[in-house]
Amino acid sequence: MKQFKDVYDQYTWDGIKASIASKTSRDVESALAAKHRTLEDFKALVSPAAMPYLEQMAQLSHQLTQKRFGKTIQLFAPMYLSNECNNICTYCGFSLDNKIKRKTLTAAEILQEVNAIKQNGFNHILLVTGESNHTVHVDYFLKAIDIIKPHFANISIEVQPLSQDEYEQLQRAGVYSVLVYQETYHKEKYKDYHVKGKKSNFYYRLETPDRIGLAGMHKIGLAVLLGLEDWRTDSFFCALHLDYLQKTYWQTKYSIAFPRIRPAEGVDISNYHINDNELVQLMCAYRLLNEDLEISVSTRESETFRNNIMKLGTTTMSAGSKTNPGGYSVDEGSLEQFEISDERTPKEVAAMITGNGYQPVWKDWDKIL
Repeated sequence: MKQFKDVYDQYTWDGIKASIASKTSRDVESALAAKHRTLEDFKALVSPAAMPYLEQMAQLSHQLTQKRFGKTIQLFAPMYLSNECNNICTYCGFSLDNKIKRKTLTAAEILQEVNAIKQNGFNHILLVTGESNHTVHVDYFLKAIDIIKPHFANISIEVQPLSQDEYEQLQRAGVYSVLVYQETYHKEKYKDYHVKGKKSNFYYRLETPDRIGLAGMHKIGLAVLLGLEDWRTDSFFCALHLDYLQKTYWQTKYSIAFPRIRPAEGVDISNYHINDNELVQLMCAYRLLNEDLEISVSTRESETFRNNIMKLGTTTMSAGSKTNPGGYSVDEGSLEQFEISDERTPKEVAAMITGNGYQPVWKDWDKIL
């Protein structure tokens, strides 16, 4: 069966980078005027030539988002189950070579964290772990989900890549969506950032969304880690991946996130900076490419940025996030995966959303539907 690897291998990093750089204002205007935009249009919209058109892109993005999603922002909370990890990754606080206190939540601690998160009003939860197959494996996930499921309408996971059979087990257990980020699509540079561990296998990670799609998961989330490599080229490959997945697993929903590298224990890296205006450009380009795409903006971003980006394509936000296992109530001082920027409480974020004329949505999906 054809997989995304077969599509990916038809392109080269340098070829795409040069193609994006060659786009002109005429290409941008053509993309803005198109009724059905293509990946070539996406190249134009993320190119340097599109920056003078940012206001027009933002207005179109706002209109398309409001038409498809209305004035709503879905809120969710990440819950870190473990910071144990077998990988050495140069950008992550959980990296195996960081000499830190490791922690994996017990059943009782999971329930304690659940109660703390529920007190903030959340009904959507994202379960996150490091990648340690000996500690946080499918059996652990299934037990955790069994504890968590009675308390939340929607469970997503962001864990190590798994097999199709394992994703099928999780889907049956109640997982609604799986987030798996390639980090960078630059195959030649990928190993520089993923020095050791299973994550260093570029193609195994690249083919993970295919396994998720074959398992019949309801939603797949994609992203690149902005700051590792040239953001325009990386984002084209991510859009190419998204386009392939939507055509292949057409019954599945999709989301995109925009994580910029944040300070973390043992981390001193940001090779390719993307500024706020460029990030707005990128978000709008995705919305103009795909009206149905869910766009998520996390607490990695600042309070001011999140306030301003809310109307330009965003559909989902985290709030009051803790990026350490037990961070809500069990072990507030354990190591964070990265520092958050927007430190407002969920109540404060919801008030900001309401103040902008939008509705904060705590629950918008249930199995009974």
